[in-house]
Amino acid sequence: MNWKTAYRSFYYQDAPEPADLVLPYHETALLTIDVQRTYLDVSENPAERARWEPFQRRMREITIPTIRTLQDAFRRHELDVIHARIACWLEDGRDRSLSQKKPGWNYLLLPKNSEQSQIVPELAPLAGEIVLTKTTDSALTGTNLRLILANMGIKNVIVTGIFTDQCVSSTVRSLADESFNVVVIEDGCAAGIDELHYRELDIINMIYCHVVSSAELMDIMKL
Repeated sequence: MNWKTAYRSFYYQDAPEPADLVLPYHETALLTIDVQRTYLDVSENPAERARWEPFQRRMREITIPTIRTLQDAFRRHELDVIHARIACWLEDGRDRSLSQKKPGWNYLLLPKNSEQSQIVPELAPLAGEIVLTKTTDSALTGTNLRLILANMGIKNVIVTGIFTDQCVSSTVRSLADESFNVVVIEDGCAAGIDELHYRELDIINMIYCHVVSSAELMDIMKL
C-alpha cells in the first residue's frame, strides 16, 4: 500500500487515487511544529513515565530522526525550512489563546525565552531560517505565516511535528482553508499514542492534505 491508497477515512474509502504530487522546489517549504524540549522531558512520576514511554520512544527513534533527515535534504537543495513553536510573549501567559489556558494536560505556560519552550537541539534552526512563535494551536492563525508563505511564493507546505491530532491537525486544516497544498509526513509526526496518530491521519488525509512517508516524499521531490 502506498500513499495513494493508505489512510482512508469513511468518506474516502472508495475514492479514486489522487493524482501524482507535483512539488516544485521554489514553491515548496518544510514546516516543523512544536518539537520542543518541554515535550521530551521525562516525568519523575513512574506511572506517567511509563504512560508516555511509547511517545518518547517514537520521538527519539522515528520522528526526530525523520524530521532531521528532511531538514538536511531541504537545506542541501536550498529549500526553505520553517520552524514553529508554541510559547507566550508575556511571562504570565495572558496572551495565550483559550485552548492553552484551559486546565488539564493542554494547559501550557511557556514564556518564549524559557529553556523548556526551545526547539530540541537535534532540530535547532540554522541562522537565517524562519522561526515562528505561536500562542495558538495552529501555526497559521497564531502567526503571520500565511502572509510569509504568500510573499515567498510558497504553494506547497510539507508538515512535520507534534502532536498529530492537535497542533499539526489544526495547522493543516488552517493551511488547507487558505488554499495551500499540504503534505503531512507520517513518520515525521507523532501523537500521545499511535492510535491517535493514525486515526487523525485517516481523518485529515485526502480532504485537508495528502499523507506520505518521508521516503515517498524524498522520491517524489528527488531530494
